Amino acid sequence: MKDRIRIGISACLLGENVRYDGQSALAKHLTGTLADYLEFRPVCPEVGCGMPVPREAVRLVGTPENPRLVGRQSGKDWTDTMRQWAEGTLDKLADERLCGFIFKAKSPSSGMERIKIYPEEGGQPVSYAGVGLFAGMFMDRFPLMPVEDDGRMHDIRLRSNFIERIFVEHRWNKLLDEGKTMKGLIDFHSRHKMLIRSHDVAGYRELGKLVADGKNLGIETLFDQYHARLAKALSLKPTIKKNVDVLMHILGYFKKMLTGDEKQECLEIIENYRNNLVPLIVPVTLMNHYVRKYDVAYLKEQYYLNPHPLELKLRNHA
Repeated sequence: MKDRIRIGISACLLGENVRYDGQSALAKHLTGTLADYLEFRPVCPEVGCGMPVPREAVRLVGTPENPRLVGRQSGKDWTDTMRQWAEGTLDKLADERLCGFIFKAKSPSSGMERIKIYPEEGGQPVSYAGVGLFAGMFMDRFPLMPVEDDGRMHDIRLRSNFIERIFVEHRWNKLLDEGKTMKGLIDFHSRHKMLIRSHDVAGYRELGKLVADGKNLGIETLFDQYHARLAKALSLKPTIKKNVDVLMHILGYFKKMLTGDEKQECLEIIENYRNNLVPLIVPVTLMNHYVRKYDVAYLKEQYYLNPHPLELKLRNHA
């Protein structure tokens, strides 16, 4: 893929020996076929802020609302050093216009959720609701950006949703590169309609209304509001019920074209998908067949039918 999608990633997941014990945490499920479509921007907050390799392990101490990053044995406080480094690094990452970030699960600096918080005096964790210091600052700075961690990326539904979102974010950045125009936004929205609907029906309707009323908002406000609502919609995961709704909606475009047998075949396969007898790729492949056979121009443009490369096999198990 020539036009690779740029995402941030914890450096240890790429095989860099930057962990506290001098080892890596190579994530082969992220560096296989998926890597053919991505341009990774590796980040190790602990090494970045000056910690050596190998080093004393650190942990979060205090409360989930105000955690501090300290050495496990020495108690050395790295919080201010990490925050200062992170502020400068986040400025640089903003310039790189990332489309997403994959964090290292369970890391006190890079974990995105459920990080252990320890009491000041030591002992067992008092909370499992912490967020890694750098990860928290990143998500505060870029609240609309898709993020995941290497552990959650083993889950096919979470993996599929994240990858679908970074492809959409990549196309959004390309739209911005072409300039903010009503024509460009209308085209973007039109091509993403069914994909959005498969995530969030309410969001699909609200985004349509937003585009329709766009001339009354001003182009900057319109783009900001659209992107925020789009990110919220895509953060909701598709379900079998929502996909069936979209598939039936697509089928409606063929009602005057399909023969009786063809329509019955479509209905049977959609019903098999509804009953979890076949994966999503089966009805989608059939719909793509009829899009080509009957040359339905509107459906040819719908990203729902081709949201990401087939090689990723994300719909083979959904």
